[in-house]
Amino acid sequence: MSDSNDDRVLRPTRIDIPAEVRLHLIQLLNQTLACATDLRSHVKQAFWNVKGRESSVLRMLFKAIASELEDYADLVADRIVVLGGLALVTAREAASHSSLLEYPSHITNGEAYIVALAERFAQYGRAVRSGISQAADVEDSVTVAIYTDILRGIDKQLSCLEAHLR
Repeated sequence: MSDSNDDRVLRPTRIDIPAEVRLHLIQLLNQTLACATDLRSHVKQAFWNVKGRESSVLRMLFKAIASELEDYADLVADRIVVLGGLALVTAREAASHSSLLEYPSHITNGEAYIVALAERFAQYGRAVRSGISQAADVEDSVTVAIYTDILRGIDKQLSCLEAHLR
Protein backbone atom coordinates (compact mmCIF):
# COMPACT_ATOMS: atom_id res chain seq x y z
CA MET A 1 0.00 0.00 0.00
CA SER A 2 1.09 3.56 -0.42
CA ASP A 3 2.75 5.54 2.29
CA SER A 4 0.43 8.51 1.74
CA ASN A 5 -0.81 10.42 4.76
CA ASP A 6 -4.32 9.00 4.26
CA ASP A 7 -3.32 5.46 5.19
CA ARG A 8 -0.80 6.52 7.86
CA VAL A 9 -3.39 8.21 10.10
CA LEU A 10 -4.45 6.29 13.17
CA ARG A 11 -7.67 6.84 15.03
CA PRO A 12 -7.30 6.72 18.78
CA THR A 13 -7.85 3.34 20.41
CA ARG A 14 -7.13 1.79 23.77
CA ILE A 15 -5.74 -1.37 22.15
CA ASP A 16 -2.35 -1.99 23.72
CA ILE A 17 -0.44 -2.37 20.46
CA PRO A 18 2.12 0.38 19.84
CA ALA A 19 1.21 2.88 17.10
CA GLU A 20 4.11 1.94 14.83
CA VAL A 21 3.12 -1.73 15.03
CA ARG A 22 -0.50 -0.90 14.31
CA LEU A 23 0.58 1.14 11.27
CA HIS A 24 2.62 -1.81 10.02
CA LEU A 25 -0.29 -4.20 10.54
CA ILE A 26 -2.75 -1.85 8.85
CA GLN A 27 -0.49 -1.60 5.80
CA LEU A 28 -0.09 -5.39 5.73
CA LEU A 29 -3.83 -5.95 6.13
CA ASN A 30 -4.68 -3.39 3.44
CA GLN A 31 -2.38 -5.27 1.05
CA THR A 32 -4.23 -8.48 1.93
CA LEU A 33 -7.55 -6.71 1.45
CA ALA A 34 -6.52 -5.46 -2.00
CA CYS A 35 -5.53 -8.99 -3.04
CA ALA A 36 -8.75 -10.52 -1.67
CA THR A 37 -10.83 -7.97 -3.56
CA ASP A 38 -8.81 -8.50 -6.73
CA LEU A 39 -9.07 -12.28 -6.42
CA ARG A 40 -12.82 -12.04 -5.93
CA SER A 41 -13.04 -10.05 -9.16
CA HIS A 42 -11.10 -12.83 -10.93
CA VAL A 43 -13.58 -15.39 -9.64
CA LYS A 44 -16.53 -13.24 -10.72
CA GLN A 45 -14.95 -12.89 -14.19
CA ALA A 46 -14.85 -16.67 -14.41
CA PHE A 47 -18.40 -16.97 -13.05
CA TRP A 48 -19.81 -14.59 -15.64
CA ASN A 49 -17.92 -15.93 -18.63
CA VAL A 50 -17.33 -19.67 -18.22
CA LYS A 51 -18.62 -21.82 -21.09
CA GLY A 52 -18.66 -25.54 -21.76
CA ARG A 53 -20.13 -28.80 -20.53
CA GLU A 54 -19.44 -28.18 -16.87
CA SER A 55 -20.31 -24.49 -16.85
CA SER A 56 -23.32 -24.83 -14.52
CA VAL A 57 -21.30 -26.81 -11.96
CA LEU A 58 -18.38 -24.39 -12.23
CA ARG A 59 -20.66 -21.37 -11.89
CA MET A 60 -21.97 -22.79 -8.58
CA LEU A 61 -18.39 -23.37 -7.40
CA PHE A 62 -17.26 -19.89 -8.47
CA LYS A 63 -20.27 -18.28 -6.78
CA ALA A 64 -19.50 -20.03 -3.48
CA ILE A 65 -15.82 -19.10 -3.69
CA ALA A 66 -16.63 -15.44 -4.42
CA SER A 67 -18.91 -15.34 -1.39
CA GLU A 68 -16.18 -16.74 0.87
CA LEU A 69 -13.69 -14.21 -0.47
CA GLU A 70 -16.12 -11.43 0.39
CA ASP A 71 -16.32 -12.79 3.94
CA TYR A 72 -12.51 -12.82 4.17
CA ALA A 73 -12.38 -9.22 2.95
CA ASP A 74 -14.87 -8.24 5.67
CA LEU A 75 -12.73 -9.94 8.36
CA VAL A 76 -9.62 -8.11 7.19
CA ALA A 77 -11.37 -4.75 6.84
CA ASP A 78 -12.87 -5.10 10.32
CA ARG A 79 -9.41 -5.75 11.80
CA ILE A 80 -7.98 -2.69 10.03
CA VAL A 81 -10.68 -0.49 11.52
CA VAL A 82 -10.29 -2.03 15.00
CA LEU A 83 -6.58 -1.20 14.85
CA GLY A 84 -7.48 2.42 14.14
CA GLY A 85 -6.90 2.46 10.41
CA LEU A 86 -8.87 2.91 7.23
CA ALA A 87 -9.81 -0.06 5.06
CA LEU A 88 -8.77 1.04 1.57
CA VAL A 89 -10.61 -1.17 -0.89
CA THR A 90 -12.15 0.68 -3.78
CA ALA A 91 -11.79 -1.09 -7.12
CA ARG A 92 -9.00 1.36 -8.01
CA GLU A 93 -7.19 0.72 -4.73
CA ALA A 94 -7.46 -3.03 -5.18
CA ALA A 95 -6.24 -2.90 -8.77
CA SER A 96 -3.29 -0.68 -7.99
CA HIS A 97 -2.18 -2.47 -4.82
CA SER A 98 -2.88 -6.13 -5.52
CA SER A 99 0.18 -8.29 -5.96
CA LEU A 100 -1.74 -10.98 -7.86
CA LEU A 101 -0.94 -11.86 -11.44
CA GLU A 102 -3.08 -10.09 -14.01
CA TYR A 103 -6.11 -12.19 -14.91
CA PRO A 104 -6.17 -13.45 -18.51
CA SER A 105 -9.10 -11.95 -20.39
CA HIS A 106 -8.98 -14.23 -23.42
CA ILE A 107 -10.16 -17.51 -21.83
CA THR A 108 -13.69 -18.90 -21.81
CA ASN A 109 -13.49 -22.65 -21.18
CA GLY A 110 -13.83 -24.17 -17.74
CA GLU A 111 -10.44 -25.83 -17.46
CA ALA A 112 -8.59 -22.66 -18.43
CA TYR A 113 -10.52 -20.70 -15.79
CA ILE A 114 -9.74 -23.31 -13.16
CA VAL A 115 -6.03 -23.25 -13.97
CA ALA A 116 -5.93 -19.43 -13.91
CA LEU A 117 -7.80 -19.30 -10.60
CA ALA A 118 -5.73 -22.08 -9.04
CA GLU A 119 -2.53 -20.18 -9.87
CA ARG A 120 -3.87 -17.05 -8.23
CA PHE A 121 -5.22 -18.89 -5.18
CA ALA A 122 -1.79 -20.45 -4.68
CA GLN A 123 -0.21 -16.99 -4.94
CA TYR A 124 -2.72 -15.52 -2.48
CA GLY A 125 -2.09 -18.42 -0.10
CA ARG A 126 1.63 -17.61 -0.11
CA ALA A 127 0.85 -13.97 0.68
CA VAL A 128 -1.45 -14.94 3.55
CA ARG A 129 1.23 -17.30 4.96
CA SER A 130 3.63 -14.37 4.87
CA GLY A 131 1.02 -12.27 6.68
CA ILE A 132 0.81 -14.91 9.41
CA SER A 133 4.57 -14.76 9.86
CA GLN A 134 4.67 -10.96 9.91
CA ALA A 135 1.80 -10.67 12.39
CA ALA A 136 3.46 -13.31 14.60
CA ASP A 137 6.72 -11.35 14.49
CA VAL A 138 4.97 -8.38 16.12
CA GLU A 139 3.05 -10.67 18.50
CA ASP A 140 -0.45 -9.84 17.24
CA SER A 141 -2.23 -13.12 17.88
CA VAL A 142 -5.61 -11.75 16.73
CA THR A 143 -4.30 -10.89 13.25
CA VAL A 144 -2.51 -14.25 13.16
CA ALA A 145 -5.83 -15.97 13.93
CA ILE A 146 -7.64 -14.02 11.19
CA TYR A 147 -4.95 -14.89 8.67
CA THR A 148 -5.03 -18.53 9.79
CA ASP A 149 -8.81 -18.71 9.25
CA ILE A 150 -8.43 -17.17 5.82
CA LEU A 151 -5.60 -19.50 4.87
CA ARG A 152 -7.62 -22.54 5.92
CA GLY A 153 -10.34 -21.44 3.50
CA ILE A 154 -7.95 -20.50 0.70
CA ASP A 155 -6.23 -23.90 0.89
CA LYS A 156 -9.63 -25.62 0.81
CA GLN A 157 -10.77 -23.55 -2.18
CA LEU A 158 -7.52 -24.32 -3.99
CA SER A 159 -8.05 -28.01 -3.31
CA CYS A 160 -11.59 -27.80 -4.78
CA LEU A 161 -10.27 -26.08 -7.89
CA GLU A 162 -7.52 -28.65 -8.30
CA ALA A 163 -10.02 -31.50 -7.89
CA HIS A 164 -11.75 -30.28 -11.06
CA LEU A 165 -8.48 -30.68 -12.97
CA ARG A 166 -8.14 -34.39 -12.16
